[in-house]
Amino acid sequence: MKETPNQSAAVVTAETVREAARILERYKAGKASLEQRIVENEMWFRMRHWDRRAGDRKKNASAWLFNSIATKHADFMDALPECTVLPREESDIPAAEILSKVVPVILENNGFERVYSDATMYKLKTGTAVYAVLWNPQADRGLGDIEIAQTDLLNLFWEPGIRKIQDSRHLFHVSITDNETLIETYPFLAGKLSQPLVDIKQYISDDAVENGDKSAVVDWYYKKRVNGQQVLHYCKFVGSEVLYASENDPQYAQRGYYDHGKYPFVFDPLYNEEGSPVGFGFIDVMKDAQEAIDVLGTEVLRNARMAARRRYFTRTDGAVNEAEFADWDKDFVHVSGSSLGEESLREIDTQPLPGVYLTVLQSKIEELKETSANRDFSQGGTMGGVTSGVAISALQEAGSKLSRSMVNASYRSFSELCLFVIELIRQFYNTPRMLRITDPNGIEQFVSLDNSALLARPQTGDFGVEYGDRMPVFDVRVKAHKMNPFSRTAQNQDAINFFQMGMFDPARYKQALACLELLDIENKDRLISAITRNGMEYEAQQAAAAANAAAFAQSAQNGETQI
Repeated sequence: MKETPNQSAAVVTAETVREAARILERYKAGKASLEQRIVENEMWFRMRHWDRRAGDRKKNASAWLFNSIATKHADFMDALPECTVLPREESDIPAAEILSKVVPVILENNGFERVYSDATMYKLKTGTAVYAVLWNPQADRGLGDIEIAQTDLLNLFWEPGIRKIQDSRHLFHVSITDNETLIETYPFLAGKLSQPLVDIKQYISDDAVENGDKSAVVDWYYKKRVNGQQVLHYCKFVGSEVLYASENDPQYAQRGYYDHGKYPFVFDPLYNEEGSPVGFGFIDVMKDAQEAIDVLGTEVLRNARMAARRRYFTRTDGAVNEAEFADWDKDFVHVSGSSLGEESLREIDTQPLPGVYLTVLQSKIEELKETSANRDFSQGGTMGGVTSGVAISALQEAGSKLSRSMVNASYRSFSELCLFVIELIRQFYNTPRMLRITDPNGIEQFVSLDNSALLARPQTGDFGVEYGDRMPVFDVRVKAHKMNPFSRTAQNQDAINFFQMGMFDPARYKQALACLELLDIENKDRLISAITRNGMEYEAQQAAAAANAAAFAQSAQNGETQI
């Protein structure tokens, strides 16, 4: 499907997109304060927040806030999610098993680990991560494929006052694109482009950004009711020129651009704000404490420098040679006259700050650490004489409650992302394509995938009565793809403990299974399967040995009888 304008019987015209541009301007005005907060938070993260304070003496910026965010980001990356697709009906089990293998491959092809890393860092700074799950018709040499990317909130515009993004009447994504690139892709735009008509908020950068030879390209998503059903339409335009409109495309005019009927963006807020689909992040919570730390720290350092450097009052008509006095390599300092008194040169006394100010500074540091749950144990440190490995592990687990809560919230958004991927497979994978699948044991296999198992199919009851079509529906279960080193070590130690307790003894496999039913551990299903298999093989061997012994005894008895 090539995105070219369709001028015949066009529903979306130049006047239509001009009206859409007016709606976009209204939406943009509604999120002006959010955009300003995002730009300021980026400066706080870069420790450049004092650079643009007009009329204020620059302070020394410490990295307590940066360290807290970096630590939380590491917690997110330790729990990189992966999905398992579950069927809702027994007949959909084969399709769910294939999707459980295929969806991770699609994520990997999109570099999802990098996308997740960028999105979670953005989420910690601004309060909301946004994932775009789109169909790119030009991908895979024109065959088309799913595209997953992290989206900047500065480029998204929605209806002010809505709580969920799907409730917005319109949704706009704006990108600034070079004019030459646009003309190469859409030759009819030659001579019709000018400076961007939509002003996108820019981050404060060290680079000089020029937008004079660029244009604002708008992806406009909107919902309409067609034949009693709500459908999602899509239009791409620049200025008043329509580049593509699904309503002008006979293939999508009635069904909408995406069959799932939702905006293809997943919002993942950190801390929710009422009346808004976005939230606030760690910088919004911690920047007041960080500002106090910077102010107090600057004054403490300034006082320390003043006390460390000896300064003097000197009379303008004094008898001391100031140049020689300031040069500490000089062994002699010449004076004029016969006497040298305090009236000629007197040291400036600097009073050190009372200890209470250092106490206040330390208390603000502790406040920031407590607010962000970035305690010493969370980073692997210890204090208070705690040396026991078990105690340290328990404190680390207790200190990571906030991180686990944040990760679980991101898993809910990841589950929605995976459902979007499944819906795009259902709609667009009409042609079979080969995918390389690697199982947990590292064995590679190639799977041919299309959407035939996901399409609606008729339901037939008793006596051939048809109950209409049924669309296969799936659920998504999310878990951590890879564990952190501590969790991996703990799991390995559990396996050693199980071996030492005799749980792998096939003669006691029933007792071991009873114990495992009460445990919540990783790879529990694989462990139960292995113990059950070994136990049943052991029982079969014992039964065979008993049968052989009985047969031998019987033959021996028969031999004795014959004698």
